[in-house]
Amino acid sequence: MSARPYKIPESVLVVIHTADLQVLLLERADRPGFWQSVTGSKDHPDEPPLLTARREVEEETGIRVVDAGAPPDPAAAEVPLTQLRDWGLQNVYEIYPVWRHRYGPGVTHNTESVFGLQVPRELPIRLAPREHLRCVWLPWREAADRCFSPSNAEAVLQLPRFLGAAAVVTAPPNTEAPPRGEEGAA
Repeated sequence: MSARPYKIPESVLVVIHTADLQVLLLERADRPGFWQSVTGSKDHPDEPPLLTARREVEEETGIRVVDAGAPPDPAAAEVPLTQLRDWGLQNVYEIYPVWRHRYGPGVTHNTESVFGLQVPRELPIRLAPREHLRCVWLPWREAADRCFSPSNAEAVLQLPRFLGAAAVVTAPPNTEAPPRGEEGAA
């Protein structure tokens, strides 16, 4: 059995949200009680961050970000690529010691590119059960408070700025989705 390759210390953070500033958070399976947005490292050093973001969103939530003109898949939760926006932000942060073993020797910091993905609230979420236990939709300020990672919380707090003045900042009460079978939560 071969050893897993080291993770690349370049990743993405994707804040999935609705037009009315509800934010989707995922509870980590390896650290119950730790809530976050979609995150993930590049698969190879030359992978563009946009491709990493699309891949990680699909792997972690089942949401496919599709190109314009792509034939629809009625069995998939899909949103157009135009809804995925590169916020032009990069965070450089120290990797938590508990996760450093996943990186090469001496690697202590990660560079994270930040994206936003606007989706309809009713879009079904299919969690990767090895990665996440549950999901919850929360108003943006509550979501920022629940994030365990300071860079994730800060990104969520930037959401109104990236949506512009037309964004609605009032929202229905938070709704925590119960787990659904082996797949996770909806």
